[in-house]
Amino acid sequence: MSTTIVLDGSSLTRLQLVAVAREGAQVALDQAQLVHVRRAADFLAEKVNCGEPTYGVTTGFGSNADKLLGAHRVRDELPGGNPHAAEGTLLEELQHNLITTHAVCVGKPFAPDVVRAMLCIRINTLMRGHSGIRVETLEALVAMLNAGIVPVVPEKGSVGASGDLAPLSHLAIVLLGGGEAFWQGERLPGAEALKRAGLTPIRLSFKEGLALNNGTAQMLATGSLALHDLGKLLDTADLAAAMTLEAFAGRSGALREEVHALRPHPGQVAVAAHLRALVAGSTLVDIPYHLVPHFKPWTADAWTEPDDQALSFDIGWDWVPANQRHGREAFYQRFLPFKGGKKHQPQDAYCLRCMPQVHGAVRDAWLQACRVYDIELNAVTDNPLVFPENADEPHIEDQVISAGHFHGMPLALAMSYVKAAIPVLASISERRLNKLVDPANNDGLPAFLTGNEDGTDSGFMIVQYTAAALVNDLATRAHPASVYSIPTSANAEDHVSMGANEARHVLEMIDDLGHVLALELYAAAQALDYRQKMLNAARRLAQRGGWQALAAKVNYAPREGQPHYAQFVTEVQQLTAALAAARDFHAGADVRRAHDLLRGQIAFLHRDRALDGDVRAACKLVQDGAFFPSHAA
Repeated sequence: MSTTIVLDGSSLTRLQLVAVAREGAQVALDQAQLVHVRRAADFLAEKVNCGEPTYGVTTGFGSNADKLLGAHRVRDELPGGNPHAAEGTLLEELQHNLITTHAVCVGKPFAPDVVRAMLCIRINTLMRGHSGIRVETLEALVAMLNAGIVPVVPEKGSVGASGDLAPLSHLAIVLLGGGEAFWQGERLPGAEALKRAGLTPIRLSFKEGLALNNGTAQMLATGSLALHDLGKLLDTADLAAAMTLEAFAGRSGALREEVHALRPHPGQVAVAAHLRALVAGSTLVDIPYHLVPHFKPWTADAWTEPDDQALSFDIGWDWVPANQRHGREAFYQRFLPFKGGKKHQPQDAYCLRCMPQVHGAVRDAWLQACRVYDIELNAVTDNPLVFPENADEPHIEDQVISAGHFHGMPLALAMSYVKAAIPVLASISERRLNKLVDPANNDGLPAFLTGNEDGTDSGFMIVQYTAAALVNDLATRAHPASVYSIPTSANAEDHVSMGANEARHVLEMIDDLGHVLALELYAAAQALDYRQKMLNAARRLAQRGGWQALAAKVNYAPREGQPHYAQFVTEVQQLTAALAAARDFHAGADVRRAHDLLRGQIAFLHRDRALDGDVRAACKLVQDGAFFPSHAA
């Protein structure tokens, strides 16, 4: 990718971060902002020259903050001399040791996109000019990122305050010629990776170790990528829900704009509007009860018309005799007395009726986290903070202030919210999938969405098992890490956020949420096919076979000469006329496009076959963002 993102410390967006992390965009430093970076570094050097005690510059770190660095090494007087004589001043050694001793994470390495995002974030925050880092050190970071060097950063070891010390040390140690890094796909010692990229190690100056490792870049990187991916899945969840609603020939009243104006949570209103748009143009949603037939297993004499003899199912209705309509006369004056695949009730199950409320609440959790993370992308998160004299801000006294911007609790709590929301969205998706395959609840569709004429087919039965397993796994991982602070640094750092764990968990959970949604889409496409084919077969039967052909599909119909026969004939003629006059039965345009995309990869399941390839294809479509290509970053 030829795009170059200019970093100035104040305008980095999540989309730009994704471009750097995943698309290979290069970064450059805003030249005007480098004036502030130099000013802070020069001011810090002046403070050191004046002998003023400054945390992490002329003192130790954490519980060692009370140790003031001297002018010479005490260890010089130890027997054997000073093996560190070539390592520069004590102030330089302090920064070097900070990085080398803090790079102690364990576990598998973060994916390259996370590490590239960490580098981009760290460069951007240091560009604010309040960290005391030198311009040449920032330029070395940029060169490493643009050269494609990806430091090896093991996933586990940050407590989220003081920032992400350990993982960021793994990031910085490569600059010093230590640690390990990936370069062109090969894992190498850090010094070798720099050499192959034509770069050389650097030596850190005042506070530069702290500037590099004292911040929230790991939790911010993992959380930002997770939020980007979740944003795409929110629309995919709405799409899966809309396709399932179409497959049920469900009711749209619970989506109406005036309904949600009475409880205007932003996410809820947005989801209802999105669902209305997805099903726009549908001839399935809100279809009258009596038009919808229920599935019947195929038999050799199920169809007589040549065009329908290829169908792998039969259809039917149950007639409601006059003596069973007592107390419901008004209903049967409005709807014909035929029970098919749509239950005679004015509302759908919660997993369909409450989609705006549930999906919307998850969307609101995502929006809140996006707000927090967007602020953090352009925040200064190291310590201490350097405030040099600035003619543009004369009210701010020139000084170095110890504060707590490295504390990750704002990010941690935002991720806790999202972390709890993910299994909620997966759970309602699984409930819709289960409703699709359950013959007691799927409104006249075949059991497990297969004809199963010979009793040998399982159809989509086990697809729901997999979704159930994923939902359980997500739920067990949803417990917030942010509520468990474990003090560090001999209780000098006595309350930490655990935000790095929180954000990493969320990023890991996104894939499984996508898999659940893919499984629902896979099943919903099959169910939608059945619903459309069954309704259109009924329409063709009414148009070509007349009322007698339709009457043959009705259970409990009286025979000629029996009581109520004339009434039955009148009513079945009315059903025939209504079906014959109906337009083609189909889903809304957006749902149809998604269905066609699925069918381009996965064939309709007429009989049992190996489903592993189908599942992989459905999951890949979701993972690739194929249903909403405009979202692709």
